Amino acid sequence: MNTWKLQHIAYKVVKEQHYEVALLPIGSCEPHNHHLPYGSDALHSEGVADRLCAAATELGAKVVQLPTIPYGVQSNMLKLPLAINVYPTTLMAFLKDIVNSLENSDIRKLIILNGHGGNDFLKPFVREMMGRSKVFICIIDWWKVGNDIYKDIFEAPDDHGGEMETSGDMALFGHLVHLEDALDGAWKPTRFEAVNKGWVSVSREWHLLTESTGVGNPSQASAEKGEKYISVVVERLARFVQELSDTEMDEKFPF
Repeated sequence: MNTWKLQHIAYKVVKEQHYEVALLPIGSCEPHNHHLPYGSDALHSEGVADRLCAAATELGAKVVQLPTIPYGVQSNMLKLPLAINVYPTTLMAFLKDIVNSLENSDIRKLIILNGHGGNDFLKPFVREMMGRSKVFICIIDWWKVGNDIYKDIFEAPDDHGGEMETSGDMALFGHLVHLEDALDGAWKPTRFEAVNKGWVSVSREWHLLTESTGVGNPSQASAEKGEKYISVVVERLARFVQELSDTEMDEKFPF
């Protein structure tokens, strides 16, 4: 029986468990080219979390998976229809209440499993909570975990709705992916060399960046590629969750 996915289990089960680690998936609501659903980031975060918590539990981890947050920061997509934006300050306040609830339940370790590049407010949130909470918080951008094997699996670089993200979505919820509708994911550079080379960071206005809302060509995507990549991610992260669960929080933690 599943004893880790909180929205699927009852109080009778929860009160009999001792959870060391809480895992919170977070995504977004935004367009991803013409072939992926608006909920892709939340759906693949939850799908990876499902597999991760199952694998970590098999290794002996005492982990509880919290309900997924389906919204993220979309302030650069406000001119696109139904891109639902929640500003970083609002999400920080929301997450703070979740952390407080975990602390009240005597859970002192939280993993935020992020599926959306625009949620880069999460690192400042962790620093904001340092010294204000007894809960140890860490962030995982799950799609980055296999960066070292990316080129062994995928043909093209991916920024948003490209080959890697589409492959992962095909593996996790292929019935919602319509690859035949995908455009090529072409995008426009800015007029500044320093921005285009990554020396300077800006918030990209999405309606000016790309006509399809995608950045990266998904044409070579497949469920097989997605499964191969996700299996590596889950294997690596399951060991981390198990280690985090087993490690005592003493005065020198996490060192």
